[in-house]
Amino acid sequence: MDSENILDMRHINKSFAGIQALKDVSLVARRGKVNILMGENGAGKSTIMKILAGAERKDSGDILIDGKKVEIASPQDAMNEKVVMIYQELNLVEEMTVADNLFMGIEPVIAGFVDDKYIIGKTKKLIEEYELKISPADKVSELNMGKRQMLEIIKAIEKNAKIVIMDEPTSSLTIPEVQSLFKIIGILLEKGVTIIYISHRMQEVFEIGDYITVMRDGMLVCELEAGKTNQEELISYMVGRSITQMFPKRAVDIGEKKLEVKNLTKKGMFQDISFYLRKGEILGFSGLVGSGRTEIAMNIFGAIKPDSGEIYLNNEKISLNNVSRAMERRIAYVPEDRKHFGLDLKNRIRDNISICTLDDITKFGFVKQVKEIHQCKKMVDRLEIKTTNIMNSAGSLSGGNQQKVVLAKWLLRDLEVLILDEPTRGVDVGAKEEIHKIIVELAMEGVSIILISSELPEVLGMSDRIIVLHEGKITAELDAKEANQEMIMTYATGMKNP
Repeated sequence: MDSENILDMRHINKSFAGIQALKDVSLVARRGKVNILMGENGAGKSTIMKILAGAERKDSGDILIDGKKVEIASPQDAMNEKVVMIYQELNLVEEMTVADNLFMGIEPVIAGFVDDKYIIGKTKKLIEEYELKISPADKVSELNMGKRQMLEIIKAIEKNAKIVIMDEPTSSLTIPEVQSLFKIIGILLEKGVTIIYISHRMQEVFEIGDYITVMRDGMLVCELEAGKTNQEELISYMVGRSITQMFPKRAVDIGEKKLEVKNLTKKGMFQDISFYLRKGEILGFSGLVGSGRTEIAMNIFGAIKPDSGEIYLNNEKISLNNVSRAMERRIAYVPEDRKHFGLDLKNRIRDNISICTLDDITKFGFVKQVKEIHQCKKMVDRLEIKTTNIMNSAGSLSGGNQQKVVLAKWLLRDLEVLILDEPTRGVDVGAKEEIHKIIVELAMEGVSIILISSELPEVLGMSDRIIVLHEGKITAELDAKEANQEMIMTYATGMKNP
């Protein structure tokens, strides 16, 4: 048995419908360490981890745990080997309680009956140990995403896992919740648990990672010690090229006021919000989850009706009581959750791109297919959407290409204002760079852009001005050239007010 490596996956191959997703991949995980797995969307990271977790079956290759060859053909096989995977789509039953979710499938039984007293008592102890502010009796549906994520991790702990796989665990967490997660990871490491951590976020990779494995195009590229590499080198390995400008912001001749919001208020969401947006300007919105960023955007787009306040477009007072009115006024909104609100994943790429311009390509109730196909292919080429056929489902695309499809459907319209809510969340560095270029191109064409992002480097690197929010109020308006991360966080946490 190799005392350093708890896991050794050798020469793993996997194909889907004739397309090889993994090509002779061999990787290891160091015992009791945080083993980072990185790569662009479609690199094969999730596939090889699903094989380890029993959600997919390998075509060939060997898996060794503690030096012993094992066969993992199902999640139960993985559990028997004490391997647990925490997916991006959390595996919790929303209408069940916290306690019932924790012990689902491993319920202790006395005389043929589930020992509820033990379950509730043990749940209380776990909640206290990991400082999770919830009750055993709470329904999962009542918990926010951060608490659900922590609950999923505690489930893995209770199953006595010795290898825990975390797939993009911080993608929906606030900054304090991320720090809570890292604290739990530290406790797991103290207990000898090995972590395999899939992430796109460079900052957290270097904050908690011990070793880094990089994959590209279904193959292993390299294995590195986290302390002996840097962000530029990792990006080069991940995308196969050097990315010189992650934030390609260019000077634009910013014009007249395009949009102005005055004293916008929605009880329980935000109050007295006033700001303006100029032609060709990128206005960053920064703030912690719950600050009201998304809700303000949805008000401007007509998805939520405000209690009071005024919105002006081109100095004309407008009433945006529904999304259709906003679209008529050439306002577009790319939502934070693209999978549920931005795309129909089961439908074709073609249909997703053309959905917002059906009026232009329809005659007597029939779609002009030649025109539709032409405009869709034009967008695929312009945004470099990687697909073999626009007739494929949107769900077949990687995260970055899905986001490009969401952008494509709006870019077919003649826009004045584009609101982007977390436009690069969950996409790899290569796609992130490409999306940033698209944003800059739109600004240069005169489109006015509101950029909502939880990533402070993105807000600072892409914006002309930055609006900072805290608990539904604007706490600062900053010139991006003069701002820094510490300044934004000070205002975002309410530690400093104007």
